[in-house]
Amino acid sequence: MKRLHFLSPFVSGLTLISLFFTACNPNVTNNADSQAQQKQDSIELAKKEEQKAIEEEKKRPRKAEDIQIEKKFQFEEYTLEDTYEYQDTTREFQWDKIKERIAYIENFQREPKKYAVIQNYRNMNRESPVVKNFVRNEYGLVSDTLGVERYQSAPLYVKGETDEPTIYARDGSLVELLSSDTIDMVTIKGISFEGEWDIPKRYVKALSDSTTFHQIVVVDVNNQNIATLERDSYTKWNVLSMNPSTTGKYNPPYGHDTPVGLFVIQEQKPKMFYYKDGTKDIGGFAPWASRFTNGAYLHGVPVNKPRNSIIEWSASLGTTPRSHMCVRNASSHAKFIYDWVKVQQSLVVVID
Repeated sequence: MKRLHFLSPFVSGLTLISLFFTACNPNVTNNADSQAQQKQDSIELAKKEEQKAIEEEKKRPRKAEDIQIEKKFQFEEYTLEDTYEYQDTTREFQWDKIKERIAYIENFQREPKKYAVIQNYRNMNRESPVVKNFVRNEYGLVSDTLGVERYQSAPLYVKGETDEPTIYARDGSLVELLSSDTIDMVTIKGISFEGEWDIPKRYVKALSDSTTFHQIVVVDVNNQNIATLERDSYTKWNVLSMNPSTTGKYNPPYGHDTPVGLFVIQEQKPKMFYYKDGTKDIGGFAPWASRFTNGAYLHGVPVNKPRNSIIEWSASLGTTPRSHMCVRNASSHAKFIYDWVKVQQSLVVVID
């Protein structure tokens, strides 16, 4: 037989009193509200600390190992692998070196700058004066001690000195404008090269205040390949194409190697007409040309007269240097670059 247990009236009464006291006591309610508020404050503080950490991380100078590369091809013809066979050797895309250059590009854009580009294509802004210590080669061509030729370059003066320039800056070099561009001699800080210099204003073209560089074309003169990359975030860049290319060969007085460095895309031509060596006779044209320094263009396969239709491919692409300074591509890839880059907002990075 089961026993029935009944709650004592005394215990039941105490319970009711306790419940009544809890419900009616404002201190208990306030304590609960206070704990909830403290919890909410803690959540908000954690969010602020997290956001602060993110902002601090964004401000930290980038290193090569911080840069993430992801392949999101927009041009898929003639795509090369990261490493590939060429004759009896192996060639590659030098991603570590490319990441170093991207980190540099990320870092110099951290703070607002007044960008400018050095311009003296075909000595359009006057032939540069001879530098203090110059070298003249067997063809009579003058260069500075760093090997930068006088032709199509701009003179750089030690700050405060105006008698003779010290070195030359290549056409297409990116700089930061440090002084007003309303005076004849302006002060610049090199981005494509090192140091602060004075330079005649006529060689400097100021860029828009809104200029950013989120598109780069990387040309490898050792491996004879080319890649296009576009910024996705402050640590991530997407690879849009990986193709063979052919760069310039040093063959004076007409042939020059493609110079290593960082340059701004300055102008574009659907057809870039070129002369036969040593003459003023048009020898033909190169399609979809984007100029980045001196007479160096990214362009398609050259078309020699009398032919006048575009040639898509050349067996010389990706082999050995042979152009006059330009970077040859399959014509469809040159067209992809031509349509994709932004003039005065895209960079060409030449590595070795």
